[in-house]
Amino acid sequence: MEDPQRSAVRQALGRSRGGLTTKVHLAVVGRGLPLSIVLTPGNVSDSTMFDAVLDAIYVPRSGTGRPRRRPDRVLADKAYSSRAIRAALRHHGTKAAIPERSDQVGNRRRKGSAGGRRPAFDREAYKHRNVVARCFNRLKQFRAVATRFDKLATRYQAGLQLSSLILWLRDSVP
Repeated sequence: MEDPQRSAVRQALGRSRGGLTTKVHLAVVGRGLPLSIVLTPGNVSDSTMFDAVLDAIYVPRSGTGRPRRRPDRVLADKAYSSRAIRAALRHHGTKAAIPERSDQVGNRRRKGSAGGRRPAFDREAYKHRNVVARCFNRLKQFRAVATRFDKLATRYQAGLQLSSLILWLRDSVP
C-alpha cells in the first residue's frame, strides 16, 4: 500500500487554504516565454525551489558549444529574498533584483552595524518582473493548465510544456 504523503508529493498536490493545490514555478525569458517549469505541491515554499528552477534551464546555442544553464539577471519577488539565494547568484556572477522582505530589513537594522549593508536592488530592472505574471496569464489561457484535470503531476507538467511550446511557436511566427 502506498503512503498517502508520498502519493501527494508524486502528484504535486498539497493542502493549502483553497484545498488541494499545485504550485507552478517558472523561469521566464525577457519576452515572457517560459524557460523552465517545476511543479510542487501547493504548500511548498517558493524559495526552496529556486535552485531547481534555475537548474532546469537549458538553452541550446545556435552554433557549437555547451548550452546556457544560467541567466544573466534574475528578477524575483520577495519570496526569493534570502541570503542563501543571493550568495548563490553572486557565486555564479548573476545580477539579482530581489526586494528585501520587511522582516529582514528589521533584523538587519536591529543588529546595527553588525547587520551588514543593504543588498543591492535595481528598481528599474525590477519593473520588468511583470513578464512572469504575464507568462502565467498566457499559460492559463489553455484550459487544461488553468483547471488541472490531470491526476498525475507528470501529465500536468506535459500539458504545461506543450502549452509553453505553443507560446514559443506563436512568438516566432512573424
